[in-house]
Amino acid sequence: MEYRYFKRDISWLSFNYRVLLEAEDESLPLFERINFISIYSSNLEEFYKIRVADHKAIASGKMSEDGESVQAATELVEEINREVNRQLEERIRIYEHSILPALRRHHIIFYQSVAEVEPSHRDFVRRFFCEEIFPYLAPVPVTDDKVVSFLRDNRLYLAVRLKEKNGWNGYYYYVMKLPYSKVPRFIQLPGEGGNHYLMFIEDIIKANLDVIFPGYEVDCSYCIKISRDADILIDDTTTSRELIEQVKTKVKKRKTGAVCRFVYDRAMPLSFLVHLMQAYHIDRSELVPGDKHLNLEDLSRLPNPNPSLLAVHKPQPMKLTCLDESESIFRYVEQRDLLLHYPYHSFEHFIHFLYEAVHEPTVREVMVTQYRVAENSAVINTLIAAAQNGKRVTVFVELKARFDEENNLATAELMQRAGIRIIYSLPGLKVHAKVALVLRRDDHGHKLTSFAYISTGNFNEKTARQYADCGLFTCHPVLVNDLHRLFRVLQGHPEATFHRLLVAQYNLIPELNRLIDREIALAQSGKEGRIILKMNALQDRAMIDRLYQASEAGVQIDLIVRGICCLIPGQAFSRNIRVTRIVDTFLEHARIWYFGNGGHPCVFLGSPDWMKRNLYRRIEAVTPVLDAGLKQELIDLLHIQLTDRRKACFVDGEGRNVWKSPHPQSEPVRSQYTFYNYLKERIETDKKGVSE
Repeated sequence: MEYRYFKRDISWLSFNYRVLLEAEDESLPLFERINFISIYSSNLEEFYKIRVADHKAIASGKMSEDGESVQAATELVEEINREVNRQLEERIRIYEHSILPALRRHHIIFYQSVAEVEPSHRDFVRRFFCEEIFPYLAPVPVTDDKVVSFLRDNRLYLAVRLKEKNGWNGYYYYVMKLPYSKVPRFIQLPGEGGNHYLMFIEDIIKANLDVIFPGYEVDCSYCIKISRDADILIDDTTTSRELIEQVKTKVKKRKTGAVCRFVYDRAMPLSFLVHLMQAYHIDRSELVPGDKHLNLEDLSRLPNPNPSLLAVHKPQPMKLTCLDESESIFRYVEQRDLLLHYPYHSFEHFIHFLYEAVHEPTVREVMVTQYRVAENSAVINTLIAAAQNGKRVTVFVELKARFDEENNLATAELMQRAGIRIIYSLPGLKVHAKVALVLRRDDHGHKLTSFAYISTGNFNEKTARQYADCGLFTCHPVLVNDLHRLFRVLQGHPEATFHRLLVAQYNLIPELNRLIDREIALAQSGKEGRIILKMNALQDRAMIDRLYQASEAGVQIDLIVRGICCLIPGQAFSRNIRVTRIVDTFLEHARIWYFGNGGHPCVFLGSPDWMKRNLYRRIEAVTPVLDAGLKQELIDLLHIQLTDRRKACFVDGEGRNVWKSPHPQSEPVRSQYTFYNYLKERIETDKKGVSE
């Protein structure tokens, strides 16, 4: 039987559509729903900059790494645009028929056009425009034969068509960049009768075009934007110094990359659109019709003028009673492994761990990987303090982390000036592992208990409050030694053998195959074969084939995949596989793998998804969870997520999001909040144990 697979990018669009559907959930706080429209729009922008831009380049003759043909790339871009257009209709429906009326019910009137502005606000709109906006506008003429403006990536422009008042000499065209850096996108107008009023800056400009163009009649005006190819190509086979210079140079060129989409108000007349296409050399394949208001990722900054309207409420990070400021994480982990779940647990515990390394006299060396670094990072500041306190600190910085290249480089240079040893990118590979190592010796140089930390998420305080991740502290000597070997690999010693740690490029795929084979053998012998895999993306066909084979052998498989899933469930070869997708308050980001092993389960956590890039072109690290209690904690998390009936859906054989029907006898489980309460109860139990 021939196996089949979903197209990667069509599957991703299905995930992003699921994000959009959160904006329709009336049980959520209103501004949380609005934020999901922002997330949906931001996701789509990056998707066009990277994925669609790559397909368009292949359609234009660029060599494909994956063997995609010109025709296939062309057809895929067309399919993507059709699906995006369909989703846009849904986005407009949700925004206009659900979000705006909900705002109005909470006495927030959000004007969507000049025509909606009440007479009582017109003087304010005129005055605000003249005093706050007009000084920053610079209209630029657009003619067929000469373009004197460059459309910047992802910036909003207003395109205006004029004609003379006293005669007909054809149309005149202008574009104006919205003054983002000078004036907010959303303007609050004076309140009236208990109502609050908001307005888009572009609508205020449209209402005052006669001030900008005296002597002309404004025929029409529409917003436009361009998305540019942001996938910079870096030759990482060079020296570190050459790599740094490449990053500095090529990141600057990202803003001037090739056009990958031209988004315009779909109400724009065809003749107007054609004029802009000719002037800016826009190909028809780059056209993506939009709504009258573009760049709705800005909705994350929509002000809430009604103090009685509840803001977005999220569970607040908890601190473990066993790890308060007076206690030693080192001493705790010497007794037993420690598992933290972010953002339910406070990321301050990890900072505390590093801070303890700064001041513990027996700590000789600290090693950390950095993939995406927070600005003004407490992690970086603590590492600098460790170096200044005489510790040998080594940080591996991945310069090829997309969209974080500049920040990572600036942070690396800051650390280097403070005496930290910096290692940059490996040739031909990205380092995506999220690991830290603290090595200890006594005054005579003898080894003492050392500590390893393996995580599913970055060492980033900001994302640790938004992404659902987990991290394991252990002093298990085999894992500590394995992690030490991994850091030696990062330092240029590629020959290594790992005993318990699973590392991509070394033993990860062979061990995954062995674990799957064992479940297949159990099922074939009449016993239960069981696999549960939680990850962000499943795309590698070789590993998908292994899951299909396991399903055919009778292994029961549950996949909890947030984003891309190229495995097709519900087919003859996948009849024992179910795919669950969860989208809720926090971004599900953890990678947790469960293999039943005949009643003696093996559980792993780590950094990789089952994508080609993770398995074959990156350094990734996965640890087995050896502590029985922590293993059960992760199993409980998986089971809670599989019973979610509020924010979980199945992905069906067509790639659609199919809501799970609620259990008739019980309150529907909302897994993120259920697991938060699960962890909270464990903390309360620990408190009672201490007090008794």
